[in-house]
Amino acid sequence: MKKQNVRTLSLIVCTFTYLLVGAAVFDALESETEKKRCEELSALEKQVIKKYNISKDDFHVMELVVLKAEPHKAGHQWKFAGAFYYATTVLTTIGYGHSTPNTVGGKLFTMCYAIVGIPLGLVMFQSIGERLNKFSSVVIRNVKRMLNCKNVEASEINLICVVTTLSSLTIAGGAAAFSRYEGWSYFDSVYYCFITLTTIGFGDMVALQKDQALEKKPEYVAFALIFILFGLAIVAASLNLLVLRFVTMNTEDERRDEAEALQAAQGAVRLEGDVITANGSILSGQPGTIGGDSSSNEDAVSVCSCSCYPGRSSGRHRYTVRRSPSKIAHLLPLQPMGLPSAGPETLVCSELPPLHTHRASI
Repeated sequence: MKKQNVRTLSLIVCTFTYLLVGAAVFDALESETEKKRCEELSALEKQVIKKYNISKDDFHVMELVVLKAEPHKAGHQWKFAGAFYYATTVLTTIGYGHSTPNTVGGKLFTMCYAIVGIPLGLVMFQSIGERLNKFSSVVIRNVKRMLNCKNVEASEINLICVVTTLSSLTIAGGAAAFSRYEGWSYFDSVYYCFITLTTIGFGDMVALQKDQALEKKPEYVAFALIFILFGLAIVAASLNLLVLRFVTMNTEDERRDEAEALQAAQGAVRLEGDVITANGSILSGQPGTIGGDSSSNEDAVSVCSCSCYPGRSSGRHRYTVRRSPSKIAHLLPLQPMGLPSAGPETLVCSELPPLHTHRASI
């Protein structure tokens, strides 16, 4: 089995194993907390209904009002600032879900907009990542020259370390800013930045969603958008290196397999319809053909004076020499007859074993 197929199968197995392990860990970490929270909310619901003497239907109406009113606390979501924020989440595939179109036209335009915008955004971020990696390689070479290193070339490990460091600094700096503006804890801010820049976008924590920030804090809106776009470019550079490394490994394996196949093909000797490989095995084929194509007897050089060729009463045998007989002497053992030595491409029929009397074509 080819190494590429083995690697692909291994990746499939590892991915599903990773999913199973992740599911088990999340189950162990979150299931009990979810159960307790559900019980607490249910008890609180009963207390509110009993205290204010309202029905369950009225309570569900109150829940609906609270949930639907939450996005509007940030201001108008579909004015230019909010619409630009929404378009950014579509193009970058973050998809917080904090605001969604309600009209048929808005939903239709979202689908058309995403079909063109998502590939455009991916190509843009990949291009920026490549330029960033190129700049990083130049910086690494200059630093190595300053340190008088023997090898001044930037390796893949060096580039991965650099872009990973930049990604970490970007997340750390963004977390500090969001912690200040949003009032989140620093850990929650780091979590938000990571979920955003990896385009996971759960939507459980979304910036610019309170105190009418979309309308009253334009500098914060600009910072949030720049952070998302610049951070995605940094993370794309890191992911680009990792994916490129894996693709390079596959390409190397494919080239190695092609080289081995070519070497094996060059190491085969064809005897009219049969193929003798370099290890001495014989692959039978159609008589009178070489490589699947009919060979004319007049296309080869005559080296035998006997009349043993089937279908001919006289004349010489005609053979096609694919490799010098000196390199396949171990495949065609000769019996000494006391005859004078022949040229490198001459073979007498009487010298061949009886099995190859009529098929000793080289």
